[in-house]
Amino acid sequence: MLTTPEMRDQFRNDGATLFRNCLDEVRLAQCYDAFKWDMAHPGPNVYKGRLIGTRLETHIDNANPQAKAKLDDLAASLPFGQIFQELWGSENVWYFAEEIFAKEGGKSGRGPWHQDTANLPWAGRHWGNAWISFQRLPEKNALQIVRGSHLGIQYDGASFQSADDPTDPLYGDGTYPRLPHIDKELAQDSHSWDVLSFEINPGDVLFLHPRSLHGGAPVDADCPTRHTLVMRFFGDDATFRELPTCRADYARNGMLFREEMAFLKQGEPFRRPMFRQVAGV
Repeated sequence: MLTTPEMRDQFRNDGATLFRNCLDEVRLAQCYDAFKWDMAHPGPNVYKGRLIGTRLETHIDNANPQAKAKLDDLAASLPFGQIFQELWGSENVWYFAEEIFAKEGGKSGRGPWHQDTANLPWAGRHWGNAWISFQRLPEKNALQIVRGSHLGIQYDGASFQSADDPTDPLYGDGTYPRLPHIDKELAQDSHSWDVLSFEINPGDVLFLHPRSLHGGAPVDADCPTRHTLVMRFFGDDATFRELPTCRADYARNGMLFREEMAFLKQGEPFRRPMFRQVAGV
């Protein structure tokens, strides 16, 4: 097996685990080439919100259709299919899509705490994101995760529209409780939330359940650049979950692959032919 019992327990119980030296230099370079291509060819889902021009400015792009064939092939060539089989105990693994983050110039602050499942129509145990960062990240600049939060409350999403209020809600219609102000609570009491984080070196891969509360990862003078490619996967226990309908851009299906998501019903297995199978039968 590629994973250890400790890694499998950590992913299932904590919602995240770090695989040291997961990618060799060749595979890491292939991933960085894909990241740089995506940066140079922004897709229709590139972030254009109100954090642009603020202290929290970050380049974010999701599921770029121009990059789909390239990323599908890359996902199939990497060991992530087997790794997620082991982390989940799933026979089958499919690749969903990529997300990229670029923080540069040493001036982009902490990203809002959030759960990906607030804005994506996902349910079930078998979801996972592989976070690949291409620079060394000290623990203070790395992603933070609330330990075990993937098993807890589903909060409203973060709107990513307010530099002053990271809890500004995505929906605000009462479907989900508003996000707590985790950074403020941690500043008052460092033990108020059980936060997990890792120092990252190139070649390490952070495996994260997307329902986990996660955020942070600022850059500064000591760590001025963070380029990260996130590859998202799902397995046998992955189902479709309808989202609130109060926002037209997210209503029911989320903002990614909306036409494909319209074919799925509440609670059905999350399966569509467009998603590349990378492990199983």
